[in-house]
Amino acid sequence: MLDLIKQEHREAQGRLTFSLARTVAEVAEAQRVRFKVFAEEMGAKLPSADLGLDIDRFDEFCDHLLVRDHGDNKVVGTYRILPPEQAVRAGGYYSETEFDMTRLMHLRDRMVEVGRSCVHPDYRDGATITQLWSGLADYIGKHGHEYLIGCASISMGDGGHYAASVYNKVHKLHGAPAEYHVFPHCRLPLESLNQNLEVTIPPLIKGYLRLGAYIAGEPAWDPDFNCADLFILMPVSRMNARYAKHFMKKAA
Repeated sequence: MLDLIKQEHREAQGRLTFSLARTVAEVAEAQRVRFKVFAEEMGAKLPSADLGLDIDRFDEFCDHLLVRDHGDNKVVGTYRILPPEQAVRAGGYYSETEFDMTRLMHLRDRMVEVGRSCVHPDYRDGATITQLWSGLADYIGKHGHEYLIGCASISMGDGGHYAASVYNKVHKLHGAPAEYHVFPHCRLPLESLNQNLEVTIPPLIKGYLRLGAYIAGEPAWDPDFNCADLFILMPVSRMNARYAKHFMKKAA
């Protein structure tokens, strides 16, 4: 059975490739996957729901990373990437809609923001996430950004207890220095939630932490997306070399 799983994983890796969206149609493919995950699966209330797409005002300023399965030519995973010069044109980073980022403003021209990360439910076997991370590694390497920031979402399907417990589990070991702290505009009320559940860290957040990322403050509550968001700050200089090398190699 284990050999069969390994074989299927290798076959999936062989079919999957990453690239940046180059056309409006390719961006729409990413927005369709996002809608499936955020609206249909997580219950997000999206203004573009009648189109079957997740669209917001930041999309036009972002680069959209796609993972495509060439077996049936469909997009199965995506990230959107907002570089600093485009954040200026957009009027700020998406993260600023959820957090007060005043303490990070001196880093602004060196920060790239990632977000809207999602993987189609049929492709959550590790191969797609590997491609997403490899695409990010390739992007950061080519553009020379020094800090990666973003909101990592945690479902609040249980009312927030899981999210509070995840935060409680990770922030003590991976909390950012005080000078890098951000502050949620709509704070998750941690004191009213059970923070001591036995929880498994979501794979995306676990990946950030393995690479060397900080959790830079208490989680924000996003009622429209029915989730809590952790603010991730990763100085590229802190990247775990061995873990990062795996993705850099894939991107080469």
